[in-house]
Amino acid sequence: METLQKVKKRNGEVVDFDQHKIMLAVQKSFFATRGTVEEGPVRIITGNVVNELVAKFPSAEQIPSVEDVQNTVERKIMEQGFFDVAKSYILYRYEHAKEREEKKRDVLKRIEENRIMVVKRSGKVEPFSMEKIRSSLAYAARGYEGLIDIDGLSEQCRNEIYDNMSTSEIARALVMVARSFIELDPAYSKVASRLLLAKLYKDIVGDDIDYARLGNQYRETFVKNIQRGVGIGRFDKRLLTFDLETLAQRLNLERDDLFRYLGTQVLYDRYLARDIEKDEVLETPQAFWMRVAMGVAVNENEKERTEWAMRFYDVLSTFRYVPSTPTLFHAGMPKAQLASCFLYTVSDDLDAIFKSYNDVAQLLKWSGGTAMDWTGVRGTGALIKSTGVESQGVIPFLKIANDVTISINRSGRRRGANCVYLEPWHYDIEEFLELRKNTGDERRRAHDTNTASWIPDLFMKRVRDDGDWTLFSPEEVPELHETYGRQFDEHYLTYEKKADAGGIRLWKRMKARELWKRMLAMLFETGHPWVTFKDPSNIRSPQDHVGVVHNSNLCTEITLNNSAEETAVCNLGWINFAEHVTNGAFDERKVAETVQLGMRMLDNVIDANFYPTKETKISNLRHRPVGLGVGGFHDALYKMNITFDSEAAVEFADRSMEVISYQAIFASSGLAQERGPYETFKGSKWDRGILPMDTLQLLEAERGERIPVSRRSSLDWSVVRDAIKKNGMRNSNCMAIAPTATTSNIVGAIPSIEPIYKNIYVKSNMSG
Repeated sequence: METLQKVKKRNGEVVDFDQHKIMLAVQKSFFATRGTVEEGPVRIITGNVVNELVAKFPSAEQIPSVEDVQNTVERKIMEQGFFDVAKSYILYRYEHAKEREEKKRDVLKRIEENRIMVVKRSGKVEPFSMEKIRSSLAYAARGYEGLIDIDGLSEQCRNEIYDNMSTSEIARALVMVARSFIELDPAYSKVASRLLLAKLYKDIVGDDIDYARLGNQYRETFVKNIQRGVGIGRFDKRLLTFDLETLAQRLNLERDDLFRYLGTQVLYDRYLARDIEKDEVLETPQAFWMRVAMGVAVNENEKERTEWAMRFYDVLSTFRYVPSTPTLFHAGMPKAQLASCFLYTVSDDLDAIFKSYNDVAQLLKWSGGTAMDWTGVRGTGALIKSTGVESQGVIPFLKIANDVTISINRSGRRRGANCVYLEPWHYDIEEFLELRKNTGDERRRAHDTNTASWIPDLFMKRVRDDGDWTLFSPEEVPELHETYGRQFDEHYLTYEKKADAGGIRLWKRMKARELWKRMLAMLFETGHPWVTFKDPSNIRSPQDHVGVVHNSNLCTEITLNNSAEETAVCNLGWINFAEHVTNGAFDERKVAETVQLGMRMLDNVIDANFYPTKETKISNLRHRPVGLGVGGFHDALYKMNITFDSEAAVEFADRSMEVISYQAIFASSGLAQERGPYETFKGSKWDRGILPMDTLQLLEAERGERIPVSRRSSLDWSVVRDAIKKNGMRNSNCMAIAPTATTSNIVGAIPSIEPIYKNIYVKSNMSG
C-alpha cells in the first residue's frame, strides 16, 4: 500500500505529511476531556486516520488538504465511541479557526493603518505596500486583463500577509493565491507561472535585479552559475569547454512565457539544478534547457560542440522535443545517469538473486525505473540439491525486492519503482497474481511492486480452446524460459507428456480459462498483474539473433533482450505533436527536423551516460537501443479540429506514426553512416532487410494464423531500405511510446497518445 507523503496547507503550500501531528492533536483532546491520555485508543485512531487517507488519496498525485485530515480525525474518534473526545476536538478546531480569523482582522486593520512591516532580501525593513502587490499582479496578468480579477487576487493576497513577513514569502504567497484561482479560468495558470518566474529571477540574479536589463542579467547569470556549478562539483567540468558567452546569447528569455504554472512549479521543485549546501537554485528555465543540451552534446566534436548544443537547445526550449526525466535531472552532471529504464533477468542462484537486489538498488538510486524477470527462479517445493531441502519459491524473494524498491529515493526526487515479471507456466503463478492483494499473509505480499504476466501465445490458444494448462518449476523445464513461438510450443508439449509419464517432480494442471479468469479478477481488483505478451515481443524483435526478450520494462513500452551478462537499458525521449501543427496541418517537414535532432540526442545519451553496473554498460554500448516516442497527440487533434473517436483521427494516427517511424529509422541509418553501425548489427533483422513493418508476416507464420492488421504504407520506404543496406543502423531499436506523465506536465501537453482526461478539469500533483 502507498504511504501518504504530502499534505496541502490552508494557504495552498504543499508540505511533508507528519502523522505524529495527528497523534498529538488526538492526545490533547483526550487530555482536555478526561485529564489523561489513553495511548492504545490514540494509536488506533491515528492508524485509522492514516489508513483512510491513504485509501482516499492512493497516489502521490492526490494530496489531502489539512481540512481533509481534520475531518477524518473527527470521524475516526467518533467511530471508536469517544464522543466526548470528538466534541473536544471539534471545539479545538473551532477555537483555532476563530483565532485565525481574529488575527486576520487585526492584520487587515494594521494594513489600513500602514503599520505592517515587511523584511526585504537585504534585511531592510519597510512598510507593506498594497500598491506594489497590485503592480506585481497587473504585470503578471499582461495580455489577460479581461480574464483576470486583479482586485480579487489583491484582496486574497492581503489576507495572507502578516507582520515582518519577508518579501520572498510574499512572492510565494502571490503564487499560491494565483494558483488557487486556476479553477476559475486557465488564464490564472499563466499568471501564477509568471509570478513564480519573477520570484525565481530574484533568487537567481540577486538583490540588484533590474528588469530594464533583465535579459543581460539573465545571460550573465547563466555563465556565472555554470562556472559556479563546476566549481562546487555540481556540474561536469567539461561544460567549460563550450563557448559559454555564445550559448548565453542564444538564450531566449521570452520562451519562459511558454510555461504554464504546473510546468514551472514542477521544474522549480524537481528539475532545476541547485547548490545543495546553500539550498540555492542555479538555473532559470532557459539555463536549464541549455544545460541539458550541453550535457547531451558533451561528446560531440569539440569544434562543433557549441553549435550542436545550440541546435539541441532550440528544439528543447520550444517544447518540440522532450528528453526523459533522468536526462533532464542529470545531463551535464559529473555522474550523468541519463537512461530511463533497466530490464533485469534473475538467475536461479542465491548469489545471483542477492546480487540483483544490489544492482537494482544502484539503478534506482540513479533515477532509473527497473523491471525484473523472475521466471528463471525455481518454484515453491522444488528440490535444492545442494542442501537437500525444498525451495520457498519466488514469492519471498519478491517481498525483499519490494522492500528494496521502497527504500530507495530516486535521485532524491522520486520514489523507487519496480515491476516484476513472471510467465504463466511458472509453478508460483497463482500466488504471484495475489502479490498486490490487501488481504492475506503480509509476508507474501508486495504492495509497492508493480507486477506483470509475460504470456506466451500457447496460453492464449489454450484459453480460447478451453484447454488445460500445466505449471512447472523452471529448473526442471529450462528451455521454456529461453524459447518462444513454435519452439516454445514444442518444448512445452514435450514437458507435459513427460509430466504425465512421471518424469517431472513438481507440476500442476488446471483449466487455462480458470487461470485467465484469476488474472483478470486480480487486474480488476488491484490493477495488477499487467498483461504482456512474450511471443510477439520476441518474434518481432530486431535483435532475435543475440538473445531472448525475457520481460518488458517498468512502463511496458520497451522490449529488449537481456541475460545474466547484460542488463538492458532504454534511453527515452519524445516528440511533442502539439508543437508540430502549422496552419491547422501536421507539419511533416518540421517533424523530420525534430526527429533527426531527437535521434542524435538519444544516441549521444548512450555515450555520455554514467552506468551504475557493468552489465548495463555492456548491453547499452553493444546494442545502442533508443526509444523515440510521442506526446501531445490529442493536442494535435484539437489544433487540427479532429475529434478523438473519428475515422479522421485513425487516419492521422496511421500517417503520423508512419512518418515518425520513417524518419527515426532513416535518422539512425544516417548516424550509422557518420559514426558506424552498432556492434551487433550483423545478423539483426535490419541486416537481413527486415523492417518493423515486415515482422507482422513473421508473427503470422509463427502463430499459423492470419493477423487482420493493415500493411498499407504511404511513404517511399525504398529510400530507407537502401540507406540501411548501405550504412547499417546506429541503434538496434528506435521507437517506444512511453507514458510521458511527468515531462508532459513540464511542457503543458496531454501525455503520450492518451485522450484528455476531461474537457474541463484541474490537475494537481506534489508540486501544485
